[in-house]
Amino acid sequence: MTSWSNWAGNQRADGVTVIEPRDTEEVAKAVREAAERGQKVKPIGAGHSFSGIGKPKDVQLLLDNITGLRHVDRDTGTVTVEAGTRLHRLNELLAGEGLAMTNLGDIEVQSISGAVSTGTHGTGRDFGGIATQIVGLEMILADGSVVTCSPDERPELWSAARVGLGALGVITAVTLRTVPLFAITAEEGPMPLDELLGRFDELTEEYDHFEAYWFPHTSSTLTKRNTRRPLHQGLDPLSGWKEWLDDEFLSNTVFGWTIALGKRRKSLIRPLNRIASKALGTRVFTDLSYKVFTSPRRVRFCEMELAVPRASAVESIQTVVKAIEASGMDISFPVELRVAAADDIPLSTASARESAYLAFHLPAGEDYTAYFGLVASALDEFEPRPHWGKLHEMDAEVLRCRYPRFDEFVALRDSVDPRGVFTNDYLNGVLGAPPDR
Repeated sequence: MTSWSNWAGNQRADGVTVIEPRDTEEVAKAVREAAERGQKVKPIGAGHSFSGIGKPKDVQLLLDNITGLRHVDRDTGTVTVEAGTRLHRLNELLAGEGLAMTNLGDIEVQSISGAVSTGTHGTGRDFGGIATQIVGLEMILADGSVVTCSPDERPELWSAARVGLGALGVITAVTLRTVPLFAITAEEGPMPLDELLGRFDELTEEYDHFEAYWFPHTSSTLTKRNTRRPLHQGLDPLSGWKEWLDDEFLSNTVFGWTIALGKRRKSLIRPLNRIASKALGTRVFTDLSYKVFTSPRRVRFCEMELAVPRASAVESIQTVVKAIEASGMDISFPVELRVAAADDIPLSTASARESAYLAFHLPAGEDYTAYFGLVASALDEFEPRPHWGKLHEMDAEVLRCRYPRFDEFVALRDSVDPRGVFTNDYLNGVLGAPPDR
C-alpha cells in the first residue's frame, strides 16, 4: 500500500495498491483481477490534473513502462503511440520521423492518454483539442477485454472515448493523425486590455493560434500570436541566452519569487502585477511547432478553466475583469484566454460549439475556493463547460444541460462499466453513479 498526490498537491489518496504493468496484456490482467475483487481501478500518468478525475481508491495503474511509438504509417501520416508516453517525448519522437501533432497545449508533461481523456487543448480558430487528432484507440474494458475502436470499428466507443474521462476503460494505445513537421513564427508582446477586447475577433482571425494573458489589477495583457510556416522557409529560434532569460529566469524564477512574495504579503500583489505586466517585452522568433506551442511551468499552481461560446468571449472577459476588481481580492496569477474550433466529441468542451477558454490560477497550497467560485458564478450566464482535468464545482444535473450528448455518454458508460470499476468520487459527481455500483 502507498500514498499518492497529484502535481499540484491538492489531490491525495492513501492505502492505494500501485501496479506497474509492462504491456497491454498486463494492464488487462490487472483490471480483470481488480474487478473480480470488487476494487476500483485508476490509471495514472503525470498526475497533472487538478480535479479528482484521476484520484485512485483501490488500485492505481502506473503506465510509465508503456511508452514509445508502436507504429508509424508514412502513407497515411498516422502513428500509434503507447498510452504512457509523455507529450514532450512524443513530440521528440514525431520530429525524428519528420512529423508533428497539428496542435498542442502549452504544457507537455502529461501522458498522451491522460491528455486526451481530460480534453486537453491548445488554441487556434481552426483547431480542436488533442482528441480531435485521434483516429483509433486500444482500450481495456471493465471485464479485462482488449478492444480497439475507430470510426469504422465500434464507432460509438471511439467517438466518446476520445474525451472519455477515464470512465469507459483504460487506454493502452492511441492512434493519431499527424502532419508533416512544421514551424511557427511567434510574435509575443504586451497589448493594452482595451485594445485586446476591441481587436479580439480580428486577432483570432488573423493568426493561426492566438492567446492572451490579462494581469489582474492592471490594464495590461501579454499576447501570443503564432503563424504556421513550412519548414523550407527556415528557422530563426531564440538564442540560448534569450530563451533562458525569458522562459526560465523571468517566466519561472522571477515569477516564482513574486508569487512567493505575494503569498507572504498580499499588499504587494497589485504592484508586483504591474511590474510583471511590463517585464516581458516584445519578441519574434521562428522554431519547430512543438517548441513554440509549449512552455516550461516550474511554479506550481491550482487551476480552473471554463469554456464559453466563442461569440461571448469579449463579454466574458469584461465580466471577469469587473467581478475580480469589484471583489477586493488580490489575484497574483494572470488570467489566460484561448480559443478552439467546434468538434463532434460528446464530452469535449468544444462539442458542437466554437469555444473560448478562460483559465484561472492560484499558487499551489493557497485556498482557491472563493476566487474560483467568484469567477464561475460571474460566468454562469454564458453556460460554461469545465475542463475535466481542472477544478470546478459542476455536477451531473448542471452538466446535462451544458452538453447536448451528455446522456448518450452516460448510457455508454453504463453499458461498458455498469459496476463502476473505473469510477471514483469525481466521476460519480459529474456523471452520476453507475447503475450497479
